[in-house]
Amino acid sequence: MHETTDKPSSKRGGTGFLSKPRIPHTYALIFSVVVLVGIASYLIPSGAFERIEQDGREMVVPGSFTTVEKTHIGFFDIFTAVPRGLAEASQIVFYIFLVGGAFGIIKATGAIDAGINALVRRIGRSERLIIPLVMLTFSVLGFTVGLSEECIIFVPIGVGIALSLGYDAIVGTAMVSMGAAAGFIGGMMNPFTVGIAQGIAEVPLFSGLWFRAAVYVVILAVGIFYVMRYADKVKRDPRNSILYGRIGGPGSTAYAVSEEIPELTPRRAVVLIALAGGIVVNMVGVFQWGWFLDELAASFFVVGLLCGLIGGMGVNGSFAGLVDGMREVVFGALIVGFARAILVVMQDGQTLDTIINAIAEGISHWPSVLTVLGMFVFQSILNFFIPSGSGMAATTMPLMVPLSDLLGIDRQVAVLAYQYGDAITNSIIPTSGALMGYLAVARIPYELWVKFIWRLIILWSVIAAVALVIGATFGVPA
Repeated sequence: MHETTDKPSSKRGGTGFLSKPRIPHTYALIFSVVVLVGIASYLIPSGAFERIEQDGREMVVPGSFTTVEKTHIGFFDIFTAVPRGLAEASQIVFYIFLVGGAFGIIKATGAIDAGINALVRRIGRSERLIIPLVMLTFSVLGFTVGLSEECIIFVPIGVGIALSLGYDAIVGTAMVSMGAAAGFIGGMMNPFTVGIAQGIAEVPLFSGLWFRAAVYVVILAVGIFYVMRYADKVKRDPRNSILYGRIGGPGSTAYAVSEEIPELTPRRAVVLIALAGGIVVNMVGVFQWGWFLDELAASFFVVGLLCGLIGGMGVNGSFAGLVDGMREVVFGALIVGFARAILVVMQDGQTLDTIINAIAEGISHWPSVLTVLGMFVFQSILNFFIPSGSGMAATTMPLMVPLSDLLGIDRQVAVLAYQYGDAITNSIIPTSGALMGYLAVARIPYELWVKFIWRLIILWSVIAAVALVIGATFGVPA
């Protein structure tokens, strides 16, 4: 429940059918782009747009592009771009650290694990309600705090319940992971994806919430229908199970539910109440008091410390949990600075505006809806290579924001294109550490999961595309 939930920092590898393809490390890929844009400064003409302040935003002036004296990037400049990028993105980097640290404290109390466990076990025998209620529960955590890889510990419970009801391990895994995924796609209050992307785009934090919420409801409903339809088919005839005759097929007894998840004590219940109250305060702060990243980070910090004290961790234990939480978000936090180095090099070489101008001229005659859909496809493809939502926001939004200005596209729509492109494919790409973690504990071969999930990914992508077309045509209400 921290930055790495957008796509986790730890790469869960393995052997056999769960092995992930050998691809370059994310940091290696991003630094390669830094090097490439440095080299490109010798090949691409330098140029610049005029920019003006408008409604608190720095806006590109259409038609103002002019070439300027050529600027080259030195060899050592490529390396100094990394610390400079970290410095320029320091507000976002430390926001991620503080929020991740706060959730580290809350997670250490055991309250979240205990609460989810108690809820899932309570509704576990309600056969018709189990799938929608579990998916709804995890989706709420997905769109508020970006729950993702934390779901791994609940997959065995979901699988155990699904098997006891005559389903298979895919149903048990899907009702946990796809619930969280639906919420993550919605992202209405997710501080690690939508919050960061909107911060870079200079639009009010978590604005457009109701539009996103409407899309989230459709995404979740389709996901629930998809999983329930498959579950019903398996229940009617076990041979319909993709895992029929394998571990995890209907009637399998090869799973043992972990007993390490803590019980929901009154103290932990109060922690959950404090967390819920903190989220409400943040919502009021954003929409009524004009809070931005600094205020949100401070608020999460206060909530984390309060939950730690309520949870009986004491002052020292709370700060130990804070450090542990920060440690878990190092990958996602620092990758923002590395990605910012790309922008630093492009700005130093004055090639960013040249590239934006070339793209804008090339697609200026396209309908805006087609341009937005192209952004969505671009972000979806890039998601395979940059397994960090905040890192991808830092990489792509500095390019997409001025491009959307030039083409007359609402910046909110550019954020939506990033948001959906980042989130939907997490449930199928093998570079998603959370996904490979789910499959590892559920013992589901990756290729069989793809056989189950690919239609849902297409359905979700179509829904996202329709939402983007509507947003591009009619705008996204604040």
